[in-house]
Amino acid sequence: MQQARETLELESAAVACLAQRLDDTFVDAVQLLLEMSGRVIVTGIGKSGAIGRKLAGTLTSTGTPAYFMHSAEAVHGDLGMVTADDVAILITNSGETAEIVRILPVIKRRGAKLIAICGNDDSTVGRESDVMLDASVEREACPLGLAPTSSALAELAMGDALAMALMRARGFTMEDYGATHPGGALGKRVLLRVEDVMHGGDDNPTVGLDATVEAALLAMSTASVRGAVSIVDEDGMMRGLFTDGDFRLLMQNVADRNEVMARPIVEVMTCEPTTVRVGTMAIEAVQIMDEREFDNLPVLDDEGRILGILDVQDLMKAGIV
Repeated sequence: MQQARETLELESAAVACLAQRLDDTFVDAVQLLLEMSGRVIVTGIGKSGAIGRKLAGTLTSTGTPAYFMHSAEAVHGDLGMVTADDVAILITNSGETAEIVRILPVIKRRGAKLIAICGNDDSTVGRESDVMLDASVEREACPLGLAPTSSALAELAMGDALAMALMRARGFTMEDYGATHPGGALGKRVLLRVEDVMHGGDDNPTVGLDATVEAALLAMSTASVRGAVSIVDEDGMMRGLFTDGDFRLLMQNVADRNEVMARPIVEVMTCEPTTVRVGTMAIEAVQIMDEREFDNLPVLDDEGRILGILDVQDLMKAGIV
């Protein structure tokens, strides 16, 4: 237990020190990446290689096209990836990793710019790079001082800081992020809008202002969405909402069921129901429904006409909830 606590304390301290050391060289690195016309090539080996793969993926998914080039494979043909329009990010704690030192002059001859995420500025990689981001650590969390622990986490954190700064500088939006993740639940949460999952047309139960409670219940029970019915005027403008919960409350302690069923719906409907406008993100609608414990939520156009209704079960099936 003591070793675990010490590991977490050392690694968190290593990351905290990075923030304190950030200076204009970090701004230079961001500017270099913003101005490039090619792609980012991330390279490293061993634990730094694993960090590099993650950084390349993070950059690509947040608006900066990147790919990972294994430092050892580079000398066997993968250097053909590199062009003069690219920026290479070299990840090495020592700055003297043999495989990276070997390919460094070749990358420079091809015309690509170099950014080092390095733990030693007085090293071959540190000196030869256009920009060096200081990812040095006071000590490794490994009790033997050998396994890359604090240093690997520092490289990871510095890479994430670079990717997030680029993301902000590019004005990368939630919609942009969803466009790169269309196949998973995450993509659905940031891409789907209410009109993509609502029930419209005949599947959206509505009745006029002259309807009775019985007519409203009939419309509700014959539609695919059976929890609510919207009350609209002759122009399709929404004037109220009546739910199955409203009906249950209405029927409590009544002596004459027929009298209730014959009542005008305008007397018992909710006159100013919560609604959302077309174009609203589906996840925002989910949050409204969750906070107010709604099962259904009407969708209106910009003029207030009813377009459809959301059902919490459909949102769950779509993977948004």
